[in-house]
Parts: sequence; C-alpha cells; structure tokens
Amino acid sequence: MNSNNDSNSDGSSQDSERGRDPKDAVFSENESTASDPSSETPEQLIDELEQQVVELRSRELKAQAELENLRRRITRDLETQLKYAASPLVSDLLEVVDNLHRATESVSGATNADGIVAGVRMVQQQFANVLAKHHCKPIAGLGKPFDPNVHQAISQQPSDQYPAGTVMMETSLGFMMHDRVIRPSMVIVSTGPASQS
Repeated sequence: MNSNNDSNSDGSSQDSERGRDPKDAVFSENESTASDPSSETPEQLIDELEQQVVELRSRELKAQAELENLRRRITRDLETQLKYAASPLVSDLLEVVDNLHRATESVSGATNADGIVAGVRMVQQQFANVLAKHHCKPIAGLGKPFDPNVHQAISQQPSDQYPAGTVMMETSLGFMMHDRVIRPSMVIVSTGPASQS
C-alpha cells in the first residue's frame, strides 16, 4: 500500500519534470548566473578599467612631480658648487696679498724706497682687483663693532679711542666671497678706556 503511494508520487514528479517547459529551465539557469557575484557586466568592467586608468595617471603625475623636484634640487646644488668653485684659489691668493701688505708697511719709512713702495702697491691693487672680479671683497673691521660671524678676536686691549666691543686693530684682513666668509678678520678688540686708579 505504501509502496504504491511512493511509486505514484515518483511517477507524478517525473511527469511534472517531463512536462516542464524547456524555456523555464533556461530562465532558471540565467537567474543563477546573474546572482553569481563573480560575474561582471561589460559596464562594470569598463568602470573598473577607467578607475585603473585614473589611478595610473595619478601615479604618473606624482612621479613626474618628484622627478621635477629632484631636477631642481640637483640644479640648485650645482649652481652653489659653481658659485664657490674658486674658493681654494682665492684662499691661496690671500696669502700673497698679506705678504704684499707687509712689504709696503716695512719699506714705507725708507726715504729712498719710494719706487719700491709704489711698485708693490700697484701689485697689491692688482691683486685686489682680481679678488673683486671674483666677487671676493675685504671685510670692514677697523672701528666697527666686533662681529663673531666675520671677525676672530686674538686679543683685547684698553683704548681711549675706541669704545668697548669695537675693533681697534686688524692684524689680518678678512674676506668674503658673495655672502660666505672665506677668511675672518684677525682683530684686536677694545675693552674701552683704561681704568683710572
């Protein structure tokens, strides 16, 4: 009795499957495919590709900006190196200037050395012109307030002529190239008038 009912139910289910429209089966399969999250429509693929293009373009622009910044930094460093490339030469020439200055001072008191003094002073002026041509100029010191950025104090002495903190004597003239100190002036700084006992 039960077996007959089972066979009848199996038969009816088979009959229902046999009687189903094939179009219904295709439609059901399409619905299953559409519900699959891994599948993408052409429009979605186009949107993703466009987004990738935007990201790649952004990376390209960033790389170009970094390259431009690097180029500017290298150019600036090169210009600075070229600007001060003659510093060693100027430093060596300063020794010659010092010797010429000492020579003029040592013979300036001799009455028969006027020609020598004039010649040495001409050479001294020539050196000064060469230094100026290379943007190297002397640092003003005598009578100026002591500036540790451009002056190097070797001693302090009392002075009735110069107030305290003022350069009262230069033992070696300092020079600057552009805005950089090549050599500070060696100076003696006044401590003001000597104290009266």
